[in-house]
Amino acid sequence: MILLQANQIARYFGADTLFENIHLEVASKARIGLVGRNGAGKSTLLKIIANTEAPDAGQVIKNKQATLGYLAQDTGLDSNETIWNEMLKAFEKVRQMEQRMREVEVAIGETPESNSRYASLLKEYDQLQHDFNDQNGYGYENEIRSVLHGFKFDESFYDKEISTLSGGQKTRLALARMLLIKPDILILDEPTNHLDIETLAWLEDYLQGYPGALLIVSHDRYFLDRVVNEIYEISRHKIRHYTGNYSRYLDLKAAQLSSDWKAYEKQQVEIEKLEDFVARNLVRASTTKRAQSRRKTLEKMDRLDRPDGNEKSAKFMFDIDKVSGNVVLQVEDAAIGYEETLSEPIDMDIRREDAIALVGPNGIGKSTLLKSLIGQLPFIKGNPHFGTNVTIGYYDQGQADLHGNKTILAELWDEHPTTPEKDIRNVLGGFLFSGEDVEKTIPLLSGGEKARVALAKLSMNKENFLILDEPTNHLDIDNKEVLENALIDYQGTLLFVSHDRYFINRIANKVIELSPEGSKLYLGDYDYYLEKKKEEEEIAELQAKENVPVEAPKKKFYQDKEQQKLIRSLRRKIEAIEENLSILDQKISELETQMSQPDILNDHVQLLELTNQLETKKAEQEEQLFSWEELSLELEEFE
Repeated sequence: MILLQANQIARYFGADTLFENIHLEVASKARIGLVGRNGAGKSTLLKIIANTEAPDAGQVIKNKQATLGYLAQDTGLDSNETIWNEMLKAFEKVRQMEQRMREVEVAIGETPESNSRYASLLKEYDQLQHDFNDQNGYGYENEIRSVLHGFKFDESFYDKEISTLSGGQKTRLALARMLLIKPDILILDEPTNHLDIETLAWLEDYLQGYPGALLIVSHDRYFLDRVVNEIYEISRHKIRHYTGNYSRYLDLKAAQLSSDWKAYEKQQVEIEKLEDFVARNLVRASTTKRAQSRRKTLEKMDRLDRPDGNEKSAKFMFDIDKVSGNVVLQVEDAAIGYEETLSEPIDMDIRREDAIALVGPNGIGKSTLLKSLIGQLPFIKGNPHFGTNVTIGYYDQGQADLHGNKTILAELWDEHPTTPEKDIRNVLGGFLFSGEDVEKTIPLLSGGEKARVALAKLSMNKENFLILDEPTNHLDIDNKEVLENALIDYQGTLLFVSHDRYFINRIANKVIELSPEGSKLYLGDYDYYLEKKKEEEEIAELQAKENVPVEAPKKKFYQDKEQQKLIRSLRRKIEAIEENLSILDQKISELETQMSQPDILNDHVQLLELTNQLETKKAEQEEQLFSWEELSLELEEFE
């Protein structure tokens, strides 16, 4: 069922077109990702669909029964209530229903069965019970606890007033309340901002089971891959629909672009031929009519736009002036924090050309550690020791290094006064600032533009050790990919914080996890880190089981029912494999007997067929034997 339709939507700014002829449909239980470059109009389109802004043309039609919830980018929850009381408001109707049930219960107890009102009370109570149960009336408090836990609010937060919380916490609470309200159409603009990796994973799992439709703008590629199954892309003022997740969209877009180019080039060849014919034959009396006919064909032709349009991609790289020593940074038994210690002990040994991702939950001190390393904050304990010829370039996620009263050009030129203006402009051009754009002042820039200015400054300094704090914040997916490629080609050393798992996986060759117990090094990319974390959890569970005291352990005495289930399952699998092996042995024996018969030996075609069958059965036998051996070894560990 279609819940919402946007038809021929347009938004203009004076003579400029942001987008037009936009058509978008939201069906029940849809999972839609809206993508496009910064400035393409994604957030504006969401506001129009959510009816917080009016379109300049077109209309949005919504099913009258459908409810709609919209959460704008970085929207914080503004309330003087406690966290728990505010979350209860999401279930106001259910709580009113519960109150009415109590009232009806009392009325039933006080009304005689002979009273004509008694039957109507029973009927009303039956309907209330049905609706109450249908709307999770008996479990809504557990649902609140579950969602708050997912967003890292444990019971110690429940009685805290929302007005006393940080901006990031208020943003997470706004999203939590929207999830609890469960509108039929949920529209989210960059919901992954301010979420750490663990919370992101929880949100992905939660949204997969969301009962309504989802329309999401996000620059997180892993998130889009896991949550959405259709993509709308805004590009060159138009919109195009693709079926599948983000990775599938990239494949389909590449195929579409190739097809568009072929059609465009074919039409250009045709146009060139027609124009050439008209130019050569229009003035000749014998061919004038044919030339005029060709000219009319040209005039009526629906000319295709160049497939790549006028969109530009940033092009930049990070060079180094001089190579550092092999040892870049060493930290031993250090502690970070403010009044209280956030993490201890911290040990780091960073070597030249390492690319290290620093991960951990929000509030653990990742940014604090980076600032302590560059000297902006003191270590509570310990000190960093830098190697020979190490020069540090630092990217601050808040762009605090940018000057509020300067133009983009002056921001770079003042730090490199001996560099010719032409060279500065060339660098800025690589970051998509050209012409009059370089005269814009810093306060007038968007978050994405400020991020590109900060990266431009970093690229000009040519340091050999880059320390980056959330470098992908505010960047659209295209610019993220350009940054990734530049960092992959970088010849220096990297230490960075990011919540973008795709970015971490492409860049990092090591991961350092920060926790209250200190730092822990993982010698691989993000996928390797996840595998090792899962391994560690499984080992911890096994050790916990082994540490449970048991009476007089014997060879076939099992610790608990779960272990008994596992052993029974292993035995059943082994028995099934043994039966298969017996059948395979018999079949192989039959085939070998057949192949030894004289009439088969003389029939090369049949002999080849039987040989192929025999090889297939022997391969199956080897696989079954391998599985049998593995399962038998696993069973021996429990016996």
